[in-house]
Amino acid sequence: AEMAAARLSGTENRLVSLPLSRIRVIMKSSPEVSSINQDALFLTAKATELFVQYLATYSYKHGRGKEKNALTYTDLSHTAEECETFQFLADILPKKILASKYLKMLEKEKRDGEVREDDDEGEEEEDEDEA
Repeated sequence: AEMAAARLSGTENRLVSLPLSRIRVIMKSSPEVSSINQDALFLTAKATELFVQYLATYSYKHGRGKEKNALTYTDLSHTAEECETFQFLADILPKKILASKYLKMLEKEKRDGEVREDDDEGEEEEDEDEA
Protein backbone atom coordinates (compact mmCIF):
# COMPACT_ATOMS: atom_id res chain seq x y z
CA ALA A 1 0.00 0.00 0.00
CA GLU A 2 2.88 2.36 0.77
CA MET A 3 4.44 1.73 -2.65
CA ALA A 4 1.15 2.48 -4.37
CA ALA A 5 0.79 5.67 -2.34
CA ALA A 6 4.34 6.70 -3.25
CA ARG A 7 3.64 6.02 -6.93
CA LEU A 8 0.39 7.96 -6.90
CA SER A 9 1.88 10.94 -5.12
CA GLY A 10 4.86 11.10 -7.47
CA THR A 11 7.39 10.92 -4.61
CA GLU A 12 8.79 7.58 -5.78
CA ASN A 13 11.41 9.16 -8.04
CA ARG A 14 12.73 11.24 -5.16
CA LEU A 15 13.33 8.12 -3.06
CA VAL A 16 16.01 6.85 -5.46
CA SER A 17 18.95 8.65 -7.05
CA LEU A 18 19.35 6.32 -10.03
CA PRO A 19 17.26 7.07 -13.15
CA LEU A 20 14.38 4.58 -13.32
CA SER A 21 14.18 4.86 -17.11
CA ARG A 22 17.81 3.72 -17.45
CA ILE A 23 17.25 0.83 -15.05
CA ARG A 24 14.15 -0.20 -17.02
CA VAL A 25 16.26 -0.31 -20.23
CA ILE A 26 18.89 -2.47 -18.51
CA MET A 27 16.25 -4.84 -17.10
CA LYS A 28 14.51 -5.11 -20.51
CA SER A 29 17.83 -6.02 -22.14
CA SER A 30 17.49 -9.45 -20.54
CA PRO A 31 15.67 -11.85 -22.91
CA GLU A 32 13.76 -13.43 -20.00
CA VAL A 33 12.10 -10.10 -19.08
CA SER A 34 8.94 -9.24 -20.97
CA SER A 35 7.30 -6.68 -18.69
CA ILE A 36 8.45 -4.83 -15.61
CA ASN A 37 6.18 -4.12 -12.67
CA GLN A 38 6.60 -0.54 -11.39
CA ASP A 39 7.24 -1.75 -7.82
CA ALA A 40 9.89 -4.24 -9.05
CA LEU A 41 11.57 -1.42 -10.99
CA PHE A 42 11.63 0.83 -7.94
CA LEU A 43 12.91 -1.93 -5.64
CA THR A 44 15.64 -2.91 -8.11
CA ALA A 45 16.75 0.74 -8.32
CA LYS A 46 16.77 1.11 -4.54
CA ALA A 47 18.61 -2.20 -4.00
CA THR A 48 21.21 -1.21 -6.60
CA GLU A 49 21.69 2.14 -4.93
CA LEU A 50 22.17 0.53 -1.51
CA PHE A 51 24.58 -2.04 -2.96
CA VAL A 52 26.74 0.65 -4.59
CA GLN A 53 26.70 2.60 -1.33
CA TYR A 54 27.80 -0.51 0.60
CA LEU A 55 30.55 -1.31 -1.93
CA ALA A 56 31.86 2.26 -1.79
CA THR A 57 31.74 2.49 2.01
CA TYR A 58 33.40 -0.91 2.47
CA SER A 59 36.09 -0.10 -0.10
CA TYR A 60 36.80 3.27 1.50
CA LYS A 61 37.07 1.81 5.01
CA HIS A 62 39.23 -1.13 3.89
CA GLY A 63 41.22 0.74 1.26
CA ARG A 64 44.95 0.77 1.10
CA GLY A 65 45.07 4.35 2.36
CA LYS A 66 47.02 5.58 -0.64
CA GLU A 67 44.87 8.69 -0.73
CA LYS A 68 43.28 10.19 2.35
CA ASN A 69 39.62 11.25 2.08
CA ALA A 70 39.28 9.70 -1.38
CA LEU A 71 37.91 6.48 -2.81
CA THR A 72 40.12 5.22 -5.62
CA TYR A 73 39.74 2.58 -8.30
CA THR A 74 42.45 0.58 -6.53
CA ASP A 75 40.33 0.57 -3.34
CA LEU A 76 37.41 -0.88 -5.34
CA SER A 77 39.49 -3.48 -7.19
CA HIS A 78 41.19 -4.50 -3.92
CA THR A 79 37.75 -5.06 -2.37
CA ALA A 80 36.63 -7.16 -5.37
CA GLU A 81 39.78 -9.26 -5.06
CA GLU A 82 39.99 -9.67 -1.28
CA CYS A 83 36.40 -9.64 0.06
CA GLU A 84 34.42 -12.81 -0.60
CA THR A 85 31.14 -10.87 -0.76
CA PHE A 86 32.38 -8.80 -3.71
CA GLN A 87 34.51 -11.40 -5.55
CA PHE A 88 31.88 -11.71 -8.27
CA LEU A 89 32.94 -8.19 -9.35
CA ALA A 90 36.59 -9.17 -9.95
CA ASP A 91 36.10 -9.31 -13.75
CA ILE A 92 34.45 -5.88 -13.76
CA LEU A 93 36.97 -4.30 -11.36
CA PRO A 94 40.29 -5.93 -12.26
CA LYS A 95 43.55 -4.88 -10.64
CA LYS A 96 45.38 -2.24 -12.63
CA ILE A 97 48.62 -3.43 -14.15
CA LEU A 98 51.21 -1.68 -16.28
CA ALA A 99 51.02 -2.27 -20.04
CA SER A 100 54.58 -3.65 -19.99
CA LYS A 101 53.58 -6.24 -17.38
CA TYR A 102 50.50 -7.17 -19.44
CA LEU A 103 52.61 -7.67 -22.57
CA LYS A 104 54.97 -9.93 -20.61
CA MET A 105 51.96 -11.94 -19.40
CA LEU A 106 50.75 -12.33 -23.01
CA GLU A 107 54.18 -13.53 -24.11
CA LYS A 108 54.28 -16.02 -21.24
CA GLU A 109 50.76 -17.19 -22.15
CA LYS A 110 51.90 -17.93 -25.71
CA ARG A 111 54.84 -19.94 -24.36
CA ASP A 112 53.10 -21.73 -21.47
CA GLY A 113 49.51 -21.78 -22.62
CA GLU A 114 48.27 -20.17 -19.41
CA VAL A 115 48.64 -16.87 -17.54
CA ARG A 116 49.98 -16.77 -14.00
CA GLU A 117 49.93 -13.54 -11.99
CA ASP A 118 53.07 -12.44 -10.22
CA ASP A 119 52.96 -11.50 -6.57
CA ASP A 120 54.36 -8.01 -7.26
CA GLU A 121 51.89 -5.92 -5.26
CA GLY A 122 53.28 -2.44 -5.86
CA GLU A 123 53.71 -2.49 -9.64
CA GLU A 124 50.10 -2.23 -10.71
CA GLU A 125 49.51 1.02 -8.85
CA GLU A 126 52.32 3.13 -10.30
CA ASP A 127 50.15 4.75 -12.96
CA GLU A 128 47.01 5.20 -10.84
CA ASP A 129 44.94 8.41 -10.87
CA GLU A 130 47.31 10.47 -12.98
CA ALA A 131 44.45 11.76 -15.14
